[in-house]
Amino acid sequence: MIVVDSNVVAYTFLEGVQTQLALKVRDLDPDWRLPELWRHEYLNILATYARHGGATLATTGRLWRRASRLLASSPKPVDMLLALELAARHNLSAYDAQFMALAVTLGVRCVTEDRALLKAFPEIAVSMRGFCGN
Repeated sequence: MIVVDSNVVAYTFLEGVQTQLALKVRDLDPDWRLPELWRHEYLNILATYARHGGATLATTGRLWRRASRLLASSPKPVDMLLALELAARHNLSAYDAQFMALAVTLGVRCVTEDRALLKAFPEIAVSMRGFCGN
């Protein structure tokens, strides 16, 4: 079991240079956990992708349904007071802190490409490349 952030989800479903690495993360540990926030962040990523011509609305709609279906059991409740504490202590957004709070609560690693999280939580946060042993 691992926590993954919304960008790892996006890399998994939006074909790009990071997709193969994100799929390798999923192969190594398919038991992903996320805060409910992931849906909002992923939806925003898809909307931005469509708005900038990366895909049609029909395509982003399919990507939304696919991720929602495959990750349906992944969202878990977050200790929001812990997220608040982590955000304030490490100068993070409350959004990013939710992923870390979930990882802390579950006692697992958080796979992320967010440099601030990797720097603030070297004992918990790991890059996709680091997780895969590359």
